[in-house]
Amino acid sequence: MKPAIRVVIVAGCILLIPVTAVLTAAAKQRLSDGSDFVFSGGPLVSGELHTGPEPDWSFTNDIVTIELQLEEPPRSRTIWVGEHDGKLYVFSAYMRSAVGRLWKSWPRQAQEDGRAVLRIDGKRYERQLQRIESGPSLDGITASIAEKYSYNISREIVESGDVWMFEAGPR
Repeated sequence: MKPAIRVVIVAGCILLIPVTAVLTAAAKQRLSDGSDFVFSGGPLVSGELHTGPEPDWSFTNDIVTIELQLEEPPRSRTIWVGEHDGKLYVFSAYMRSAVGRLWKSWPRQAQEDGRAVLRIDGKRYERQLQRIESGPSLDGITASIAEKYSYNISREIVESGDVWMFEAGPR
């Protein structure tokens, strides 16, 4: 066999090792209770399910990330969360970018069927996600998120469609 062909075969085999490892990790995470920071996970099944009156969501101001699972499809992911005027918000950035259109399917799925489960500090909350595309309420919501995460977000960015904002209201 020619040396060039051997080099290509060896290089291909060496590249196959990390690709296989990443695909295996992603498949394994899909069967797990919840996500990690890289791969989406399976349904959120552990943790007490909140019942009773609407919580005071201000406690989420001290929480960096939460887990969100849509009812359909039942996959979970780790996301940022914001609170403003007693309401809870989740959002997804880069929605108009090529990477966002390929990588982020949950916002479009949530717009079709907003039934979701949030897990925050081990407790699950059934919620209904409702997209907010415009309006003066976005000024306060985005200011709260920008302060919490030191993130460049504004009403104009949400209204442009680059960031999709959802209120996580009661079902």
